[in-house]
Amino acid sequence: QVQLVGSGGGLVQAGGSLRLSCTTSGIIFSVSAMGWYRQAPGKQREFAAGVTFGGRTTSADSVKGRFTISRDNAKNTVYLQMNSLKPEDTAVYYCNAGSTTARAMGVLQYNNYDYWGQGTQVTVSS
Repeated sequence: QVQLVGSGGGLVQAGGSLRLSCTTSGIIFSVSAMGWYRQAPGKQREFAAGVTFGGRTTSADSVKGRFTISRDNAKNTVYLQMNSLKPEDTAVYYCNAGSTTARAMGVLQYNNYDYWGQGTQVTVSS
């Protein structure tokens, strides 16, 4: 059974920081492209940041220089360090393992699987 469990969300003032974590089980984490996506109320889900199994990272222009994605293969966990948060960063943040992020990053995903976490709320007050 595959599980992606996200945590670390919460309420923070503008300019503050949060670190999201997504711990996986049931997949071969070390060969998975991992990504973070977010969905604000009334908007479509959008890509925030991704990391390939080889460790290459990319991030959306809206978060570049403020958000950093990283992975720890020993812990089967991907992180999103979010600094200098803005009210417009308020959203539900979802982690993804597999082909959605692989396509976003121009790589192939072993076994072509695609899994999502349950989402964690991030609220940034002004």
